[in-house]
Amino acid sequence: MSSLRMLLRALAVAGLSAVLIAPASVARATPTPAELTKQIEKSSTELERIVESYNKLNEEIKANKATSATLQTKIGPLQAQTEQSRAEVGILAATAYKTGGLRTAQALLEPGASTSLPERLGALDQLSRQRQQTINGFTENQRKLIDQKTRLDATLARQAAQAKQLAAGKKKIETDLARLYQLRRQAYGRATEAPGSSSSAGSAPNIAGSAGTAVRYAYGAVGKPYVYGADGPDGYDCSGLTLAAWRAAGKSLPHNAAMQWDATARISRSSLQPGDLVFYSGLGHVAIYVGGGQIIDAPSAGRNVSKRSMNIMSIQGYGRVR
Repeated sequence: MSSLRMLLRALAVAGLSAVLIAPASVARATPTPAELTKQIEKSSTELERIVESYNKLNEEIKANKATSATLQTKIGPLQAQTEQSRAEVGILAATAYKTGGLRTAQALLEPGASTSLPERLGALDQLSRQRQQTINGFTENQRKLIDQKTRLDATLARQAAQAKQLAAGKKKIETDLARLYQLRRQAYGRATEAPGSSSSAGSAPNIAGSAGTAVRYAYGAVGKPYVYGADGPDGYDCSGLTLAAWRAAGKSLPHNAAMQWDATARISRSSLQPGDLVFYSGLGHVAIYVGGGQIIDAPSAGRNVSKRSMNIMSIQGYGRVR
């Protein structure tokens, strides 16, 4: 083989090797800050949806526990009523057995009694009705007791299933958080923002009434960290912050953005006032409006409660706390 041909073959092999190696080199390239920021935003949005689902499950468990407690209080008296009715029916049965069953009726209907036949028939009818009422009462109390126990068993079964879901949800959140914090370390050199100060938001506007109380609370929370499932005072997630702000004003909201949407009255953007809630697309995020086109919210994991423009993402609508 000529030297020229050998040289051409060597160049061809080197070129092919370069083609094969190049894609792997590109795949190992370090993400740019812009790419990392995009990944962080995507991961944060997905994680917030999971956190809000976790919060919703927590709210449902609380509701089921309340239902369970109510059912337990009803079952006690029903058991007592059922036992009393059972005792009364037992007395009727024993009396009927001892007297031969029909002897009372025979005595009432025998001629020679001091009362007239219609009166005796009336007394017999009344006795029959009283006995039937006793038996009916026993049957009704039994039915109520069985119904309440069935409902309680179903509620307790739901609670057990939800507790398992909650544990699984918590595990997923922790895994996703670890991934998100690693991305933040790559992009910003630390997993979470440095602790902030409420003074960075400026002074709270002078607003009267319960809305003013809620807004002042939100201002006081600025700089505190995002903590999933938390409603203060040391950290918050988005619905936890709005819940806590309005709780300070004496109003109760559920710890879930979608449930807060259902719990508030719909208003237009032009009617928006400080203290109203701003809900974002998909009802996965909620913030409290503080005036001047600004909101205060708990943005996402790794970040602190902050005051910023309300136009952070697509808005679903607005809610006024009733």
